[in-house]
Amino acid sequence: MIHVYFIRHGQTQWNSEKRLQGRTDIPLNDAGRKQIIAYQLPASLLSLQWFHSPLLRAQQTAELLGIDSQVQAALIEMNWGSWEGKTLRQLREQDPVNIAKQEALGLDLRPEGGESPRLVAQRVSDWVALLEINNLEQRIGCVSHKGIIRAIYALATNWDMLAKAQHKMDYHCAQHFCFDRGRWSIGELNIGL
Repeated sequence: MIHVYFIRHGQTQWNSEKRLQGRTDIPLNDAGRKQIIAYQLPASLLSLQWFHSPLLRAQQTAELLGIDSQVQAALIEMNWGSWEGKTLRQLREQDPVNIAKQEALGLDLRPEGGESPRLVAQRVSDWVALLEINNLEQRIGCVSHKGIIRAIYALATNWDMLAKAQHKMDYHCAQHFCFDRGRWSIGELNIGL
């Protein structure tokens, strides 16, 4: 079994503006840097092998946390395609019919030129499955994105992303999921930082 601890990157300017960032490489803003500097990783997380998304905001977060972390391409944020840089409000105003159809797909929502949460979860699962082959029991940490964490949560809880999620996740906390022979489960949610 692989124990995976996810931490979301700190705030960026686009986060504060509620813009869909996806793979647009936006750095942390001042508030995001202060937020991460204030975190205190629990001792149990300090000794993990750490990985981070190739995007600058995740790399900066790992550096500010003071962890030795390796880039892992599988942890890159969901590709929002033609929706990147826009807010959901803008999208709903510009094309309400198409946006409503996409939102009704839940886990399979896929913007033009982008990917779905289901594809995101599969990408991360494929990477973790490779780690599982080499180690029967392993604990790793990942500095990544809200889209990654939500996609893994969806698989762990069989959530279709249509109804309200069963649990409320605090994205200023670590989220622990377990991966065992292709299946995700919740380890512990909202581990204080």
